[in-house]
Amino acid sequence: MGDPRIKRVTQCRGCRGGHLERVLSLGSTPLANAFLREEDLGKPEPSFPLELLFCNDCTLVQLADVVSPEVLFRDYVYVSSTSPVFVAHFEEFSAEVCRRFGLRQESLVVDIGSNDGILLRPYLSRGMRVLGIDPATRIAEQATRSGIETKGTFFSASLAEEIVRSKGAAAVVTATSVFPHVDDLDDLVGGVRRLLADDGVFLIEAYYLGDLLEKNLFDTIYHEHLSYFSIRTIVSTLARLGMQVFDVQKTETHGGSLRVFAQKAGGPRPVEAAVERLLGDEARHDLASPSTYTAFGQRIEGNKAALVALLRRLKGEGARIAGYGAPAKGNTLLNCFQIGADLLDYIVDDSPWKQGLYTPGTHVRVESAERLKRDPPQYLLLLAWNFAESIMKKCAAFKETGGRFVIPVPAPQVI
Repeated sequence: MGDPRIKRVTQCRGCRGGHLERVLSLGSTPLANAFLREEDLGKPEPSFPLELLFCNDCTLVQLADVVSPEVLFRDYVYVSSTSPVFVAHFEEFSAEVCRRFGLRQESLVVDIGSNDGILLRPYLSRGMRVLGIDPATRIAEQATRSGIETKGTFFSASLAEEIVRSKGAAAVVTATSVFPHVDDLDDLVGGVRRLLADDGVFLIEAYYLGDLLEKNLFDTIYHEHLSYFSIRTIVSTLARLGMQVFDVQKTETHGGSLRVFAQKAGGPRPVEAAVERLLGDEARHDLASPSTYTAFGQRIEGNKAALVALLRRLKGEGARIAGYGAPAKGNTLLNCFQIGADLLDYIVDDSPWKQGLYTPGTHVRVESAERLKRDPPQYLLLLAWNFAESIMKKCAAFKETGGRFVIPVPAPQVI
């Protein structure tokens, strides 16, 4: 019998086709958010393959193995509102949605994968009715206590039915940084169609495959992220499931994301020119060719060699190096590049949920930013590189005393 916590993918979740080809392997790694307590350091630590498949039918790129969502998300420790950048991003996002789609007070807004309510809070302050759905039960309970009603469960078509009966149809359903996490897209999108009003809008934000390749953002590949969408594949997947993409925007979130606007097939909104324009860009960048992904694998190896050589040289010169940020992407980088406590003295992170724990696989202790003042290193490796600018501003005192920053991707640079 195989491991019940994981299943091998044999059918594309985008088109249900079976012509899948392995194009990249990052080895076997622990789960990116499975931080350890000190007493667990000596115990066996599960790790799972991190490999990408390419669908020769619809070109969707997806993980070869699916770890059970119960394992991944029930005890989740990532809390969005610890990031001022994300708080500002979602405030701006909600303001744009209300303006563009003329949302009225009392309109229902539902957020799938709502975390601590970061996206719903601005809607609530504008007089909308809001409902969050998130399987991380502790975070869901905390969100509800803070005034954002949140169901601590996974979204499904049957839950959508229940929400419509109790609250009516939704004007807006959002899925930010969650659509790529879902294995059964047929159930999720079927539920969204049931939940939406006929003129409702489904908004998706997801990592963008084009940016992942262009900027060498390999560290956004981890077990929570099952699918890596291009515009082509998100349009075709939603169309198969009775939804129509009518607009697409690129944003800088997570180093490069897609914001996708969809409606029920035959809905009232015309398809914007941006959709066709960006599809043309993808064709020119050859996102639909398996060879693009094997070349990407070679670039990752080059990045690894350069970063590890730099850190070893600095250590050899007697430098102390700390990491800044303990995001999931940082744990992909640390594990794939085999950077552990031999090279990093400690890591600081602003989330109290992670402080006092150890990184999965590499076992570097996570501390609060106070440690930087008490025990300053000479170099800070920015594992949360997508917030490099705000981190460097925050650490101005560190810089003024001669400290330097190392940004690891797309190629290591010292600032």
